[in-house]
Amino acid sequence: MGEPAAPGVGLPEELLRIRGSIDNIDAALVHLLAERFKCTQRVGLLKAHSGLPPSDPAREERQIARLRALAHDAGLDPVFAEKFLGFIVAEVIQHHEDIAGTHAADTRVE
Repeated sequence: MGEPAAPGVGLPEELLRIRGSIDNIDAALVHLLAERFKCTQRVGLLKAHSGLPPSDPAREERQIARLRALAHDAGLDPVFAEKFLGFIVAEVIQHHEDIAGTHAADTRVE
């Protein structure tokens, strides 16, 4: 038995370049999502301190319409973009609900 070939050995150079680009884009997406969630955590704290609900359906509707238009302009399937945003928004709302629950518990203790 020989040693396993190194990843990418024997593959076309263009394929390797494209995969490298995909890897870089994936890394950028992860970092962008991390930054987005840092912002939404702050929003959750502000909402909790202000007594606002974790979800803002009107804002979510505006964001979906905005994202669909951006997706269309970028040549991305708007339905996919809406599903992607829906997944993110659901996670954000869960975080906001958790923050609101923690905030309510903290104010009862004081």
